Amino acid sequence: ADAYETLTRLTQIADEYSYETVWVPDHFHTVPPSQAMLFESWTTAAALARDTKRVRIGHMVTGNGYRNPALQAKMASTLDVLSHGRYTLGVGAGWYEHEYHAYGYPYSDGPERLRQLREAVQVILALWTQEEASFLGDYYQIRGAINQPKGVQQPHIPLLIAGDGEQVTLKLVAEFANACNVLGDYATIEHKFAVLKQHCKTLGRDYQSIRRTTLTLCVIGETDEQARTLVPEGAKLGFPGDVLSYGLIGSPETIRERLAAYEAAGVQELVIGFFQGLHNPDVVRRFATECML
Repeated sequence: ADAYETLTRLTQIADEYSYETVWVPDHFHTVPPSQAMLFESWTTAAALARDTKRVRIGHMVTGNGYRNPALQAKMASTLDVLSHGRYTLGVGAGWYEHEYHAYGYPYSDGPERLRQLREAVQVILALWTQEEASFLGDYYQIRGAINQPKGVQQPHIPLLIAGDGEQVTLKLVAEFANACNVLGDYATIEHKFAVLKQHCKTLGRDYQSIRRTTLTLCVIGETDEQARTLVPEGAKLGFPGDVLSYGLIGSPETIRERLAAYEAAGVQELVIGFFQGLHNPDVVRRFATECML
């Protein structure tokens, strides 16, 4: 209970300051596996939506293989209503193989998981936009599915697709998503966005209609050297390359410079992991007051 109260307080600080969004990861245990606490994401997102007033709540991102997509569309619609239209559904093909096996889910190869994701997003969008949704795919089938209420936001809840595979995932973004999430240093991100832009051109999609996001981590120090020493080793997992060279790690001045570099690469929204903030909420306040551009 104390751990949840810490979590919700951090979210309320974001709500009070100038943060745009709070994102919840959809995992059942930590990466790598440990006995550390990790709350289930959908119940957590619902609680945080009710504990806040302004900030948007999102999943970064829900694993497609963990739930039937029609049910997930219904869950998202309800969450959008109880948040008064402040919810974004982020989805991905799933990648944490150990977690799949631990909880008894089948773990297909990458191409099959992407084919499942392609069908799943079509099911979700159908439930959000059709009065009686139908879809007959190889993996998912719905027949006259009714989803009321569909949510508050129009024309539907924003859909974010995470992943930066150039041939499949970014094409799915161009075809179906309202937002994307890619990973990497500034040059890599800029390249991925260029690939997305080309997919949009091929499909006749307005590239500027897709919100471009990335993940990073933040550790603030009085100096760059001090900040680097404060980065937990486990915090580097999941970030490609040398995240110390491009993450928001350093003095406030260095962090402001790196924020500008992300923006120059085409990033419109940063999803930030505050590893210090779990034990020191003042870090979340300090970033808002000293580092935001």
